[in-house]
Amino acid sequence: MDSAEYERKIAARFVTFDQDGNGYISREDFSTAAAALLTEFGATARSEKGQALYIGAEAFWQGMAGIADRDGDQRITKPEFVGGAVKRLRDNPARFAEIARPFLDAVIAVADGDGDGSVSPQEVERVLKALGVPADIASAAGGSLDTDGDGRVTEEEIVAAFAAYFTVPE
Repeated sequence: MDSAEYERKIAARFVTFDQDGNGYISREDFSTAAAALLTEFGATARSEKGQALYIGAEAFWQGMAGIADRDGDQRITKPEFVGGAVKRLRDNPARFAEIARPFLDAVIAVADGDGDGSVSPQEVERVLKALGVPADIASAAGGSLDTDGDGRVTEEEIVAAFAAYFTVPE
């Protein structure tokens, strides 16, 4: 895939993070995502899971800002997002996975209805819909993440898919 095509595909991923649609990614977008997830799963911000989710969201924001916020204004524009992906993540998707991991782990904990450390495809679907993903895409993604077909989606399956989606578009 040439650089221009890669940049176009990464640019399309930008809207996933811009939760309020204002044209840039900020700390508030991560807080909005955390609040939506807590509402969807009936957890409170003051609970242990809620606190972990907000801490994970902040860690994710800090990691992403460190990679992409080139002018230091605490906002990541689409060109900064694309530039960060091209310069810092294209050849190292594991780096993106590591900055996202605290948030993803906390999301799993919030969504894990039976407490077994994994989520069902239906719980993945609920997470995605709470984050604004259209229902048909959320449903398809929930099922496709269960790569071994055991009815459970593990942290490793989620982290790997997340990193691949946001850094290596195919």
